[in-house]
Amino acid sequence: MFKHILLATDGSAASAHAAGLAVGLARLHGSRLTAVYVIDPYPYIGVGEINPMGFQAYMAAAQHHAAEAHAQIEALCQQGGAPIALQARLVEDVGVASGIVQMAEAEGADLIVLGSHGRSGLARLMLGSVSTKVVAESKVPVLVSR
Repeated sequence: MFKHILLATDGSAASAHAAGLAVGLARLHGSRLTAVYVIDPYPYIGVGEINPMGFQAYMAAAQHHAAEAHAQIEALCQQGGAPIALQARLVEDVGVASGIVQMAEAEGADLIVLGSHGRSGLARLMLGSVSTKVVAESKVPVLVSR
């Protein structure tokens, strides 16, 4: 049914749960699996121009975190049953929700899988919800796990 699944990851427990679902679906349907990690744009506009070390440290830490998240998913792909080939992707300089949707379109994914932290009330209002934005922007089905 699904030929190409895009898994959005941020290394959190919620995305680890989503990764388990995505790997299981990829195994069940014989799908390709792409894991995308979106690095938020550098939050200190203007500061990086004065102190480029801040920007470099931010990007190095984000890339390291992305590599760890991708390694966890790769380990899941190798466990139990036939191994699944994983394509790891990194997106920079765009908001998280937009980066996920753009990557799904660019890769030709027919399903997006992502985790939700399950925030509600004021926390959701203040922090926003990436999963809600992805559902609203995506042209392909989105599976949100909690």
